[in-house]
Amino acid sequence: MNKKISDKDKKDWENFITGKEKLPNKDSNLKEKNIEEFRTVDLHGFTLDKANSFIEEFIIKSYKKKTKKIVVITGKGLRSKTHNDPYVSKDFSILKNSVPNYIKSNKNLTKIINTIEEADANDGGDGAFYIYLKSFKE
Repeated sequence: MNKKISDKDKKDWENFITGKEKLPNKDSNLKEKNIEEFRTVDLHGFTLDKANSFIEEFIIKSYKKKTKKIVVITGKGLRSKTHNDPYVSKDFSILKNSVPNYIKSNKNLTKIINTIEEADANDGGDGAFYIYLKSFKE
């Protein structure tokens, strides 16, 4: 590797530094591009049936809008009224566990989903998960 800088390179560098020409920022519209690639849905307060039908529609619409990632907030189930139902475990968070299972068992949804992963703490941690969608094909 040549450690010396040629006179031409030095001159080009000097011209660049003293010149008023600006280089285009390739990342300037990156944030604008990512606006529709990321959506969030909060299912707090939904019944299981409503949550499942809503999330199915939401995933399909997001896929058609070319969204890449969905953050689904289900909550941790700490405030659910499962203690009134003897057939439901107090340790079982209805939406937290059932919604991902519903999605994984729905063949229409699994065709358009790459992966489902646990959310980071800043996105809801144990009370949320990510859905990564495949690229939209018309």
